[in-house]
Amino acid sequence: MATKVRIFMGVLFMLILSGCNGFYDVIIKNGSLIDGSGSAEIRADIAIRGDKIAKIGDLSGKNANTVIDASGYVIAPGFIDVHSHTDTKLLINPKAESKIRQGVTTEVTGNCGYGPYPQKSDDRSSWSSKRAFPDFASYCKTMEEHGIAINQAALVGHGNLRRFVMGNVDANPTEEQMAEMKALLETQLRQGAWGMSTGLEYAPGSFATTEELIDFAQVLKKFDAIYATHMRNEDKYLVEAVDEALRIGRESGAKVQISHFKACNQPYWPLIDVAMENIRKAREAGLRVTADRYPYNAYNTSLNVFLPTWARAGNDSDMIARLKDPENDAEFRAYAEGKFKNIGGEERFLISACKNPKWADKTVAEGMAETGLSGYDYVKMVLLEDINADMIGFAMSEENLKKVLKEDYVMVCSDASAYAPYGELGEGKQHPRAYGSNVRVLGKYVREEGILELEEAIRKMSGLCAETFGIRKRGFIKKGYYADIVVFNPETVIDRATYSDPHQYPEGIDYVFINGKLAVEKGEHTGVLNGRMLKKR
Repeated sequence: MATKVRIFMGVLFMLILSGCNGFYDVIIKNGSLIDGSGSAEIRADIAIRGDKIAKIGDLSGKNANTVIDASGYVIAPGFIDVHSHTDTKLLINPKAESKIRQGVTTEVTGNCGYGPYPQKSDDRSSWSSKRAFPDFASYCKTMEEHGIAINQAALVGHGNLRRFVMGNVDANPTEEQMAEMKALLETQLRQGAWGMSTGLEYAPGSFATTEELIDFAQVLKKFDAIYATHMRNEDKYLVEAVDEALRIGRESGAKVQISHFKACNQPYWPLIDVAMENIRKAREAGLRVTADRYPYNAYNTSLNVFLPTWARAGNDSDMIARLKDPENDAEFRAYAEGKFKNIGGEERFLISACKNPKWADKTVAEGMAETGLSGYDYVKMVLLEDINADMIGFAMSEENLKKVLKEDYVMVCSDASAYAPYGELGEGKQHPRAYGSNVRVLGKYVREEGILELEEAIRKMSGLCAETFGIRKRGFIKKGYYADIVVFNPETVIDRATYSDPHQYPEGIDYVFINGKLAVEKGEHTGVLNGRMLKKR
């Protein structure tokens, strides 16, 4: 026994001695440090011990297991993607390749009103997840046991709450149903969920009244949790949709996050100025409202948004039956033709993924030429084969994008899942934002065009994100914070993914640490799965 005590004391002494002598797991030296706050860069070294940042400053003469010379590089907090749809895709490929290789170390998932929890196992609506979880706790347990390369902070989908209690129906909840949904939301929040998202352009979120959403947001306020909204409209009624989001925040007291803030379709591009002015006034009045934006001028969504909102109720079979019903043909055709007109023509819609590869990676105009069908009839044909096919719509203005990115309350997001150029996640033509959002801002909008200063761009990817969602000890380079760190070359960092060839990794991201472990080394994924399911406390 005495021998064991002596060995223990010796080991303890050596550990204490090594700490006093400044021995660390990792030292990143000679880099330009940008801490995530928006402050100007400084010259400083960083030491990592375990999963935390142990010291910042001049570490010359100090020792570490690994020393990285970051001369000519920027050292920044790991980027936080505040609007992601990766969710259970990490169960398919836990490496989060397309995100981690552009410096993303944490994702906020469960956006646009849907996610993998709470969900009944027999849910067959078009937005249901392939893997169903009854609550946030069971979702976290499965993800942690599986192993993930990236941190994830998950929101509760408002659509999930509605489908769990009411189904995918076009109806107002009864008092009993509303009470059950609010209790279900509160359970997820107590388990550590980060807030609630809505998808008010999609069923069943589109069936909710503003008053219903205020009721939910009042629950969020109790937990200081966020209300993140894919608004009801992003073109003709953009201003009204923004005003609804502001009203929900004002009457509930909850924090409001406007998802992928934009004005779609050329006739409505000028509305972005009115919407931004209304947000500025609300913020000046004390409302806690922020927004996010991906740095591309095309959106990505389900092809079934070519159906009127009411026609998306129920499950996939219900939608297909309505498509086949000749009594709906005139209304559906007019609705689709309105979409073609608003965006500027059939050539501005690209079918990005569907079960039949023959129609994937073709614009609607190209499909029309190949088949001889009208725009609506071509879309109908694809939907009847795959009601959950995806499309990309080239609908936004570059000038508006730059305006939005410059707003001090706007963060950078991807609005995309994590993908990889191989395996199941390499199938289809995904939106390039999955591989390029953060690096595109750093390369195109900072270095090449000077729209943002580098320090401010990094703040929009890190510190502002952590503060907005309440993610503790992440988003900044500070002593005692988790060692989520990205080291990149500011002269070469750039996105390489395109609409025609999206599965391309970016350039210029050389090192990424997640919770103190090296996940990307010299631009290559190390295979380390050191991510965590984060829980709000």
